[in-house]
Amino acid sequence: MNAITKETASGGGTIPKQRAVRKDGSGGPKTEGVVLNVFSHGFLALWALMIVLPLLWLVLSSFKTDSQIAGSAFGWPQNWTFDVFGRAWDKGIGDYFLNTVIVLVFSVPLTMLFGSMAAYVLARYQFWGNRLLYYFFVAGAMFPVFLALVPLFFMVKLLGMLNTYQGLILVYVAYSMPFTVFFMHAFFRTLPTAVFEAAVLDGASHTRTFFQVMMPMAKPGLLSVGIFNTLGQWNQFVLPTVLMQPQSGDDPERYVLTQGLIQLQQQQGYETDLPVLFAGVTIAMIPMLVVYLSFQRQVQAGLTSATLK
Repeated sequence: MNAITKETASGGGTIPKQRAVRKDGSGGPKTEGVVLNVFSHGFLALWALMIVLPLLWLVLSSFKTDSQIAGSAFGWPQNWTFDVFGRAWDKGIGDYFLNTVIVLVFSVPLTMLFGSMAAYVLARYQFWGNRLLYYFFVAGAMFPVFLALVPLFFMVKLLGMLNTYQGLILVYVAYSMPFTVFFMHAFFRTLPTAVFEAAVLDGASHTRTFFQVMMPMAKPGLLSVGIFNTLGQWNQFVLPTVLMQPQSGDDPERYVLTQGLIQLQQQQGYETDLPVLFAGVTIAMIPMLVVYLSFQRQVQAGLTSATLK
């Protein structure tokens, strides 16, 4: 039942005020909110444990020996030494790491540049076929990469770019464009039009308006989508496996990290060296963890700013 109380207003009158009180004194919505918070926080804690514990086990296994892993896979390392990381680096992880960095140094900035330029034009300029071109980009995000592997292989081969950095860079840029355009299109539409119009009235060209006015305002969105593209391209396995294979005996190996970890596992053969494999996975994992943890606040700000403006 509802108990109606009256409070005296400043003008001398009375203002009716209602407050829901249950017979059992449980407090109603307040109790339900507490239960919901406990459930949500418990679920998040469980989710965090499911993510952190495997990563912790992986790192700790790098400091063990084969006998320790075979004896107790979940035991604590007995000797803390970083020699295993040196062995993993010498067995090829260093070359694979360098190849991956070379590809991403070019592919991520190019993806951000071309994707933001296309998104800006589609969001700010009205022309015939605007929506059709936008939906064309969005459709690319729903196109499975496996359906295009065979024609993509022959297209890259026709261009003479198999097992080359530039071939993989161009493919990375092409497959990262749909998501980048989709994300940045929504972000550019939220930016104030008055700033754009003021730049045009001051005589700024379209190029200058984009690079000196709109791009700095879109920095949170660019940073967020840049982190996602970095994570996606760093962990890509299917495209490098198809495009980065030696074509002859004289063709050098330019494997990236995802390929290199498979090669490291296959090279062991009957000589088991699991700590080296764990160390290689740890080396491949740490840079992305550092990048995400360093920019997590900016990523969250970029994801929410478009809805708050």
